[in-house]
Amino acid sequence: YFERDASGNYPRVIINSINMKQMLDLIGSQKFDELTDYLVFELAKLADAGADFGVLASNTPHIVFEKVNKSSPLPLISIVEATCKKARDMGLQRVGLTGTKFTMQGGFYNKVFSQHGIEVITPDEAGQSYVHDKYMNELVNGIILDETRSGLLGIINKLIHDHDIEGLILGGTELPLILKTDDVPGIHVLDTTEIHVGSVLNLLE
Repeated sequence: YFERDASGNYPRVIINSINMKQMLDLIGSQKFDELTDYLVFELAKLADAGADFGVLASNTPHIVFEKVNKSSPLPLISIVEATCKKARDMGLQRVGLTGTKFTMQGGFYNKVFSQHGIEVITPDEAGQSYVHDKYMNELVNGIILDETRSGLLGIINKLIHDHDIEGLILGGTELPLILKTDDVPGIHVLDTTEIHVGSVLNLLE
């Protein structure tokens, strides 16, 4: 929940929960212009409801964030840019990225982070397939299995061993349900959900 301000007021939060299947179908078929139009249309509903700014509360749709941001009727807070700022503040130079295959292969994390001298490394093809499958078929449906946690940790440990990553981006808002900071000792875990919410709270202060 959002904390109240000094006057005892709580910020008004307007949520437009869009059709994730429709969004993923557009991404899967690479209909990025249609996806952009869809997201801008849904953001307009928030603007009409009186919102001052907007967030895409998911990593995957940030594949078209730049285009959406140009046409959005609201200023937007990027989960990718917020996470990059966190990584910069921590002095990280090489980070791993997990999430849906669209996030891992989309290049939008790499583009933003590379502008600040931070290298983003994704799992190999088999690792990406495993993470995507477990994400879409288990985590999105609220299924949390110990064997999946072990499988994910195996992929992460391979990134640590092969690429000497200093941090790990949980580039999917469901990933913190199964992976915690204590699960990956020795590196910094960047929970994009927590970071994104923190950036919103900072704006409200």
